[in-house]
Amino acid sequence: MPLSEHEQKLLEQLEKQLHEDDPKFANSMGSDPSRSWSTRHVVIGVLCALAGIFLLLVGVTLQNIFVGVLGFVVMGGGVYFATMRNSAGRKQRSGGAAKSGKSRSSFMNNLEERWDERRRGES
Repeated sequence: MPLSEHEQKLLEQLEKQLHEDDPKFANSMGSDPSRSWSTRHVVIGVLCALAGIFLLLVGVTLQNIFVGVLGFVVMGGGVYFATMRNSAGRKQRSGGAAKSGKSRSSFMNNLEERWDERRRGES
């Protein structure tokens, strides 16, 4: 069921408020089109992971713990590198001047009042 116009506006306000309050969290949760999978990262990561598996197997075969641990670390690093997202095109958002706590509390108060009105209407 699609959202009404009023609900869409409220959702946009909440998203904007989230980006202003905690931009790091909002960016990690949001779907930013500039953050995409990089083919280069995936290929290099998979190659590193395969090299790590090879080193791990060589370490086990030679019964050399150091080579086995090194292989495991290289394998883990390859997987991490392959799953990294490309953020080269992303620009840091500057929120400008920070809003005062009063405007945030009035925003929240406004939402609370609307919620209370809805609750009273249902009873």
